[in-house]
Amino acid sequence: MKRPLIAASVLSADFARLGEELALLEQSGADLIHLDLMDGHYVPNLSFGMPIIKSIRAHTKLPLDAHLMVSNPSFYIEPLAELGVSWVTFHPDTEPHSHRLLHRIRQLGMKAGVALNPSEDTDQLKWLLPELDYVLLMSVNPGFSGQSFIPGIIDKAIGLKEMIRHSGYEIEIQVDGGVTGDNAQQLIDAGVTILVSASYIFNHPNYAQAIQNLRGNTYV
Repeated sequence: MKRPLIAASVLSADFARLGEELALLEQSGADLIHLDLMDGHYVPNLSFGMPIIKSIRAHTKLPLDAHLMVSNPSFYIEPLAELGVSWVTFHPDTEPHSHRLLHRIRQLGMKAGVALNPSEDTDQLKWLLPELDYVLLMSVNPGFSGQSFIPGIIDKAIGLKEMIRHSGYEIEIQVDGGVTGDNAQQLIDAGVTILVSASYIFNHPNYAQAIQNLRGNTYV
C-alpha cells in the first residue's frame, strides 16, 4: 500500500504567525501545503489571493496544492504557475471546457485535478480520466473549515478507486473536509492517497502527532 500524503490546509492557520506555522508543518512531516482559494461567488466565503500565496511560497519548500473554489478558474492558472504552485484543482461545474483547462495546467508543469462536491457523482469523470493526475473528493460542502465529515464519501472513494483501476490510468484520490485521525484509516483503506486536513492539524497541540495520526495504522 502506498504511503498516504498529508496536505495541511492553511485555511485554519494563524495568519499572524504564518511563517512560523509553515516551518512547523514542514518540521512535523506534512507533505503538501493545501491552499483554498475562495472568491465569495462559487462558495460564500473569501480566503486569500496571489500576494499571500507568493509569501507562502517564499517561506516553505513543501509543494503547494491549490484548490480553486472560484467561478472563473482559468483566470488563476498562469499566476499560480508563475508562483511555483505544483498541484491545481478546479470544480468542473465552473469550467465548460474542462479538458482544455486540464491540458493547460499540465502544459504549465503542474499536476491537474478536479474536485467533486459531496452531491456530485463520479460518473461525470469518465471522459476526463486521461487528463487527470488526481481527483479531489469533497467530504464536506466547500467554503468553510471545521465542518463534520460526510461518511458516505468512503463508499464514493471505493467506487472511484474501482473506476480508476478499470481505466488503467494512474490517478490519485484526494479527500478534503472533516478529515481526522478517527476516519483517516477508513479513507486510506478505501483507496485515498492524499488526505487534506485543516482544523484537525491546527487545533491539535502537537502538529507532528496529528500528521502521524492521519497517516493511519500502517504508517505510524
